Amino acid sequence: MSTTQQQPLSNGNGSAVRPSRREDEEEENIFVFIPNLIGYFRIVLAVASLYYMPLHPRTCSLLYSVSCLLDALDGLAARRFEQSTKFGAVLDMVTDRCTTACLLVFLASAFPRWSIIFQGLISLDLASHYMHMYATLSMGGSGTSHKKIDESRSWVLKMYYSNQAVLFTFCALNELFFIALYLLSFSSPFLSPTLLGDSDAPSSLQLGTPASPKPSMLFVSPWSAGAMEMARANKMDSTIPWILAVISFPVMFGKQWINVIQLIKASKWLAEGDRAERKKLGLPRSRYGEKKAQ
Repeated sequence: MSTTQQQPLSNGNGSAVRPSRREDEEEENIFVFIPNLIGYFRIVLAVASLYYMPLHPRTCSLLYSVSCLLDALDGLAARRFEQSTKFGAVLDMVTDRCTTACLLVFLASAFPRWSIIFQGLISLDLASHYMHMYATLSMGGSGTSHKKIDESRSWVLKMYYSNQAVLFTFCALNELFFIALYLLSFSSPFLSPTLLGDSDAPSSLQLGTPASPKPSMLFVSPWSAGAMEMARANKMDSTIPWILAVISFPVMFGKQWINVIQLIKASKWLAEGDRAERKKLGLPRSRYGEKKAQ
């Protein structure tokens, strides 16, 4: 494209008509900003981790962990290259919510006795973030970021969103706890009784159990990577996942507490707006009618 300014054109009456834009002007393509490209790569890694989740615990954990860690990198890139966008913020949040929800769905199937807890965690995570985002947009204005919290509303949320170290720690250890549970579903006989392996108990290789789900049609060969990983999974050492789970549990619990606070504060903020709007419209009409009559 030419970098020279376009010459004025004649409209036939001798007067010059200047074009509305110069040829060298070009609209920015938000979708190819570096932080958003990182976001797309996170999605690819997350989908790959879900693909390997039933049979490849190590591969899945690696892909899932890298996808989560890149969440910090896209924020750094956005600030470094001055490419912070609303699309990127929403893409980041949606990716986080979806990947965590998918992992919790697997945990609910791996530990059916505790499925209601995992279902509750999914609901709390989605509800609190949706309410918070909607309240921010409707009450704070379309240009307000969901991470800009007024301390008068909640000092906990203010500290959580404004301090990058705190935000990263809570998010990382929250995901680490669920990854540890995922690994324990393949290695711990305390959480997965099918791993006990005695003669009276169900075989640890029984198809359909958390330790050995039905093999995918893509892994029909007994010599495939999937079949090999199934055999390795039953011999995984559960010590490290237990240590990771114990260390990360307090932070994970704190993250759920923050989600509850976020849900309550967003609900109250929306209710404030509703009261102001109803008062502006003179609702309820019967009450305001009585006052005027008096």
